[in-house]
Amino acid sequence: MTQHVRNKEPETVPGASADLDVRDRDVTLRRGGVLELLGLTLVAAAGVLFVLRPEFYEAGVHVFATRAASLVH
Repeated sequence: MTQHVRNKEPETVPGASADLDVRDRDVTLRRGGVLELLGLTLVAAAGVLFVLRPEFYEAGVHVFATRAASLVH
């Protein structure tokens, strides 16, 4: 998962603007770790499915193209 760089400088508050001097600002921690893991898992599963069962990919492309064409008309 991605890691955000924190505390590049000891006097800097994460998320504070470079031109503002904010000392007592509350900064909430990232809570998207579970959602990021779920997204990566879904992408990995789609990649495996694409390699093992390419007909599912072709059917998905066909459905997407059919719906896109129906929106144009």
